[in-house]
Amino acid sequence: MEMIIITGMSGAGKSRTIDTLEDIGYYCVDNMPAKLIGKFAELANQSEGSISKMAVVVDARGGSMFKDLGRVLDDLDRDHVEYKVLFLDCDNEVLMTRYKETRRKHPLFNESNPSLEHAIAKEREMLLEVRQRADYIIDTTHLAPIQLKEKVSAIFLDNVANGMLINCMSFGFKYGCPREADLVFDVRCLPNPFYIKELKFKTGIDHEVSDYVMSWPQSRELYQKLADLIDFLIPLYVSEGKSQLVIAIGCTGGKHRSVTFAEKLYQHLLDEDKKVTVNHRDITK
Repeated sequence: MEMIIITGMSGAGKSRTIDTLEDIGYYCVDNMPAKLIGKFAELANQSEGSISKMAVVVDARGGSMFKDLGRVLDDLDRDHVEYKVLFLDCDNEVLMTRYKETRRKHPLFNESNPSLEHAIAKEREMLLEVRQRADYIIDTTHLAPIQLKEKVSAIFLDNVANGMLINCMSFGFKYGCPREADLVFDVRCLPNPFYIKELKFKTGIDHEVSDYVMSWPQSRELYQKLADLIDFLIPLYVSEGKSQLVIAIGCTGGKHRSVTFAEKLYQHLLDEDKKVTVNHRDITK
């Protein structure tokens, strides 16, 4: 049986995530008390195969019961119960905007946390330990709902035990470095197509731009060294039990050089039969 424990910041997209998992065949339970996870897994295992994939959401809505989650995970490890933890994260400012737009009350908004800002900060503090134990972290700060659905589907549509998911991401340094990145590479050292009139408003997905970027010997050498390094690192990460690897490649605006490199690395890993996705965070900005 596959079990996914979903947690993370309130407003980061847990409801959309569990809807997506339900669509791809998971038996889903929202707002489950942490102490019941083990019992629920036991019952599911006794269901004679009627529940082969389950996902539960455990978060700050559980109040004081959420504090039991760390001990529950320890118990699952001790009993050799297989599970994965998916953590949904998001920048504080974006969370505040989402709450103001929906006019919903944050679960930790009370006399001890008299403002939305205080409630979000308290929740982030509360979730620190479980975030460090997460197998998958998705930062939804810059994700549209459909992009979140695609990310979740890419991870869990297949069996979660079928290997590490690699995400090749392009981004622009002017918009900030992605927090979920495990490896960050800077390609701003390469010639910039932005200053070529015919290429300025195209992107690294267009062959004219990618051909220009890769026409330089330093670009080809850098790419080969990068691909060799990734090929060397992946088995090491797998042997350590890592479930997700986010490789972020950045240039100034996230439209030309970084997109070209992310696409080439994605195709390289795809050719090696790796479980890999690609996304371009800032390509439309």
